[in-house]
Amino acid sequence: MQISSESVKVGHPDIVADMIAANIIAAILDREHKKGMDISTMPHCGIEVFLGKGLCVIGGEVSTRAWIDLDKCVRETVLSLGYNDSAVGLNGNSLGVLNAIIPQSPDINIGTRADAGKYKEIGAGDQGIMYGFACDETPELLPLTYVLVNRLMRAFENCGDPLFAPDGKGQVSVDYDEKSGKPVRVVKVLMSNAIDYRYAKGKNHCAIEKRARKIAFDCLKDCVDKKTEFLFNPTGEWKAINSCSAADSGVTGRKLVVQCYGGYPGAQLGGGAVVNKSPEKVDCSAAFGSRYVAKNIVAAGLARKCSVQLAYAIGIAKPFSIFVDTFGTGKVSDKKLEKIIEKLFDLTPAGMIQRFDLLNSDIYRRIPRTLFLDNYPWEKTDMAKQLQKEAGK
Repeated sequence: MQISSESVKVGHPDIVADMIAANIIAAILDREHKKGMDISTMPHCGIEVFLGKGLCVIGGEVSTRAWIDLDKCVRETVLSLGYNDSAVGLNGNSLGVLNAIIPQSPDINIGTRADAGKYKEIGAGDQGIMYGFACDETPELLPLTYVLVNRLMRAFENCGDPLFAPDGKGQVSVDYDEKSGKPVRVVKVLMSNAIDYRYAKGKNHCAIEKRARKIAFDCLKDCVDKKTEFLFNPTGEWKAINSCSAADSGVTGRKLVVQCYGGYPGAQLGGGAVVNKSPEKVDCSAAFGSRYVAKNIVAAGLARKCSVQLAYAIGIAKPFSIFVDTFGTGKVSDKKLEKIIEKLFDLTPAGMIQRFDLLNSDIYRRIPRTLFLDNYPWEKTDMAKQLQKEAGK
């Protein structure tokens, strides 16, 4: 059987929108920290970004004591991603920026502040259902297809060849053994990347594809073989001038599937966009919390594959429910794992904000590239031994 995962480069218009939103939150956190911010005075943000041709619209709701230059933040973000000329589909210097941000609704605000509202605690910023996933296919305890396709994206981002413009996306397909369910070999690699012909220097399509194949196969060299198929720009052409928001709009949260688990079967998604929200919103914090729990269960050897569902009610801190599915690979029952999770893990917004350092502006600047493939606090396996002890293993 074949399983595929897809991902996108950071220059994809949807990720550019995510980067803008995350950088705005990071800038707000920087200013708030200078004012002596703590968890009780943290800002509350839910920012949506729309990118069209030559236009960026910022909407949503923000409650903060800080002032930031939104226009400057947007332009600096876009320019940092290599978009400095309309020849590559977007130009941060000439981009039009419209600000439609409003304050957070008071009816939501009272449920997310420790000094206000019915429960006098930092409750969930909204109701929602989030999923975390882990499996033993890779050292990162993530699906092999997801790890490889993200490796492919980083390779094209960091190749240093301006011929390959910022916008691009890819897909990796892996053969799995039907009996063991374990990955066997990479069958197909698909890469689509906008080409900046100002740097082509007479290169024909075959030469460009050869260069793209080398970048792809070098970064996947431990997994590909002579039979691995490679497909590049399957329409036959993708000019950089027709890339990013010059050709396709960008919207926050639209690449949630590829950012989380790449569409891997069994790795469900819930909630909404992650990187454009402050962490009292469980779409953000519980996406990390559920992944942290699932990863530690697999790291503890209690399952080869694990999905954890967390459900929340607006204004209430503790999860509304916890559900575990180990897909028949668990060493203890899923119900027992649910009880252990409730006992060992603080999955309230305040608990996750503190454990995962979610008021750290540097984290917000990094997470749109990938939510998991980095040394984030929620990627630690420091609860594995406690889980083993509690499970009697």
